[in-house]
Amino acid sequence: MAFLHIPRPRTDAGRGIALMIGTMLLFSILDSCAKELTTRIGVPTTLWARYAGQTLVVLLLVLPRLGVTLRTRYPGLQLARSVCLFAATFCFFNGLSRIGLAENTAIMDLNPVLITLGGALFLGEKIGLRRALGIGAALIGALIIIRPGTEVFSPAAIFPLGAALFFSAYTLITRFVGRDEDAWTSLLYTAAFGGVVMTALLPVVGQMPTDAVSFGLIAVIGCVAAAGQLLLIRALQISEAGTLAPFTYCGLLFATLWGALIFSEYPDAATILGATIIVVSGLYVWYRETHAKPA
Repeated sequence: MAFLHIPRPRTDAGRGIALMIGTMLLFSILDSCAKELTTRIGVPTTLWARYAGQTLVVLLLVLPRLGVTLRTRYPGLQLARSVCLFAATFCFFNGLSRIGLAENTAIMDLNPVLITLGGALFLGEKIGLRRALGIGAALIGALIIIRPGTEVFSPAAIFPLGAALFFSAYTLITRFVGRDEDAWTSLLYTAAFGGVVMTALLPVVGQMPTDAVSFGLIAVIGCVAAAGQLLLIRALQISEAGTLAPFTYCGLLFATLWGALIFSEYPDAATILGATIIVVSGLYVWYRETHAKPA
């Protein structure tokens, strides 16, 4: 199981961006499965499936070196990041059960702005003109899609907004501890908190599945959640949060695609325009970070 050892890597913007795009793809699949599962067995059991499933997958992978994996230099911060991610997931899943997949994702996609600002304030990262332009353009694209003043901004929109705030805090803490913490350690603690909490609450608030489709979705959610979180942690280990922030908007593109293919939520002209702006801004940041000479 030597492949489980992940040495501390050097900064690599190109690889970090690729890992972030892969993360957003996996998270969009997770969100699509969760949206369907919440209609079958409710939000609490879906939350349990997401965290208990990830905990089981990670435990099986790190079992030969569990003692080493459990050692952390930042027990308090690991708890804080786990609480933040659990809160973000709770808010996001509640949003999924109330509004469309693309709209829910679009509102949460305010988090790159918060991540970039937080990286500058708390981690000493420079925003820079190119990052600011990329973030600003992507935010404009997201606002075109969600169109403030329309029915998207219902009371239910408070859930994805809360998810954006909590996920931003989680990302910044992950970036900090990831500088000298093993990725598998962070992955295990991320899953374990939510897994323990939801397993304890499940007999009281949960609704157990009764059909094969629900059981299948539970299995997929656990595996995809583990893979997505690992890619995210690795991306934040090797790239600055501000560099990766624009690429979280890729999740909106994937959500729009799955919304159309799975839930018959077809994008209109404004959604297509906003998505195009997001793609172009992301490509611009990627090119500037990986090809342009430092200023």
